[in-house]
Amino acid sequence: MHRSGAAMAWNVFKFCTALRGLGSIMILLVLGVVGVTYYAVVLTNYGPALYDSGLDSVTAFAVLIPFHCLLVMLLWSYFSVVLTDPGSVPPNWRPATDEEGGEAYPLNASDFNGLPANPSNQSIRYCRKCTQLKPPRCHHCSVCGRCVLKMDHHCVWVVNCVGALNYKYFLLFLFYTFLETSLVTLSLLPHFIAFFSDNDIPGSPGTLATTFLAFVLNLAFALSVLGFLVMHISLVSANTTTIEAYEKKTTPKWRYDLGRRKNFEQVFGADKRYWFIPAYSEEDLRRMPALQGLEYPSKPDLDSQEF
Repeated sequence: MHRSGAAMAWNVFKFCTALRGLGSIMILLVLGVVGVTYYAVVLTNYGPALYDSGLDSVTAFAVLIPFHCLLVMLLWSYFSVVLTDPGSVPPNWRPATDEEGGEAYPLNASDFNGLPANPSNQSIRYCRKCTQLKPPRCHHCSVCGRCVLKMDHHCVWVVNCVGALNYKYFLLFLFYTFLETSLVTLSLLPHFIAFFSDNDIPGSPGTLATTFLAFVLNLAFALSVLGFLVMHISLVSANTTTIEAYEKKTTPKWRYDLGRRKNFEQVFGADKRYWFIPAYSEEDLRRMPALQGLEYPSKPDLDSQEF
């Protein structure tokens, strides 16, 4: 794992933790921004232009078609993150082999609450809060009150943890949000500039204010989401999570870093047809245990890596 990934992720969750009390209000906020944007772009500015002649009509089509396509993908990805369980530890889960050499945690038999344990195995991970064993790369979420498979972070914007089973959907949400907000920013830029001109601007004060607000909101989201997107691209390329990057800053090599191609496939799957939609092919789910969040291939020479 690279130190740069850790530096980029230095305190992303601390900001989210401060906002977690807002709960489901964040979903309403997201939908509110979408509503304001839709009103400004479709109903106020480019929708009426469809009935004009000449260049205005062509421009309206050129804006509205990708706008609606990206909006569908954005909402599909967003609600996939919100509604998909990030992955829980199966009841009475036990490792088939001593597969986890990282994050070693010394255990005594009493720590297993009476369950059998091998005292010589110091690398099995155990959650004292859940009183159960933890699979590799699993972490306890204090907000959800449970262990989450390959937990990345708890995101207040989706009121859910981002983990093994919905991380791809989260990345697609960031991707389509950036494209959508960038498109809206560019399409509303001429109308925004018109506010500062000496010419009379057609429209009621309400529609003008909505256009102004939509431009400012989408510009702000485009810039902020770009930062998150770049950070997560770095994390995916190193096959690590935000938590792992934050907690293991000094690790020179990362046992799960199998190369960019394989790292990418462990998140998005091997079937290219599914890379840009929030779903996996049945073949990928059957062939790739990493997509289920319980088993992860690692470098043989780093299997005994400890932190």
